[in-house]
Amino acid sequence: MKKNPLTDQQQSEIDDIRSTSFQTLRPTVPKLEEILYIPLPVLDHGFIRVVDYMGDDAAIVQAARVSYGKGTKRTRDDSGLINYLMRNWHTSPFEMCEIKLHIKLPIFIARQWIRHRTANVNEYSARYSVLDNEFYIPDAQQLRAQSSNNRQGRGDLLESDEANKVLSILQEDALNSYSHYEEMLNENFSGETIDENKTGLARELARMNLSLSFYTQWYWKIDLHNLMHFLRLRADAHAQWEIREYADVIIEQILKPWLPITYDAFLNYRLGGMQLSEQQLLIVKRLVTGEEIKHNPEEISATEWRELMHKLEIKE
Repeated sequence: MKKNPLTDQQQSEIDDIRSTSFQTLRPTVPKLEEILYIPLPVLDHGFIRVVDYMGDDAAIVQAARVSYGKGTKRTRDDSGLINYLMRNWHTSPFEMCEIKLHIKLPIFIARQWIRHRTANVNEYSARYSVLDNEFYIPDAQQLRAQSSNNRQGRGDLLESDEANKVLSILQEDALNSYSHYEEMLNENFSGETIDENKTGLARELARMNLSLSFYTQWYWKIDLHNLMHFLRLRADAHAQWEIREYADVIIEQILKPWLPITYDAFLNYRLGGMQLSEQQLLIVKRLVTGEEIKHNPEEISATEWRELMHKLEIKE
């Protein structure tokens, strides 16, 4: 049975909140209410849980119609309007919805995540508290060599012996660094003193010995427009696998029940669609007419040509 990713205190707080119901006049989403506060597992020790949210599909439509006027209601239903907004990159109506998530993730993924500077973030502080002895160990299927043509990506799967050696190093180094962390602190993970005769190093200094594989936590509040921008980038096949796992959970287990119409439009126009340059579009138009084309460096760069062929699934 998988260990509860929450601390006993966090679980107790959730149980208390979920045992109490609140009356409200604002719109709520029953399917999202069902998973409110419940941790959705990601990776080996991580999770995402919805702490609070504002708005639904109707809120997006309502905001758009304030801008477009009452006549819009007669010409488009809610689904059609949301699809129109998504298709034409009208972003402000989507900003009317917000969500607050509690996320537990490895530090090296957190440093990628925080690059998106469009959210409000409050992170667990290792200056004030002792970090848990939890670190990310990837599955052997995720241990791959450096890609030969992509400096940011992974290549071929490591052989079994080499993969086992890597896993052993990761496990051993993490355990050793945490043991030294506790020794320097003179505290264990629960904050209890280990040796009464020792003072212990300040927490803000002792933490520097821990690796990026250790888990951190934060509260992350963001509006829907910026959330979808984050998801479009981090659910992409070129993103790192670990952060894609978090993006996929948000898309399928949070965005879908929260905003089902917007979810469908997002899949259609953002994740499932493609953006073309002017040169790429001209080539597509020529292809549609039946013209046989070959790469011409004077018309389009080799990189853009390869990207277009990949998008169109055309083998050269």
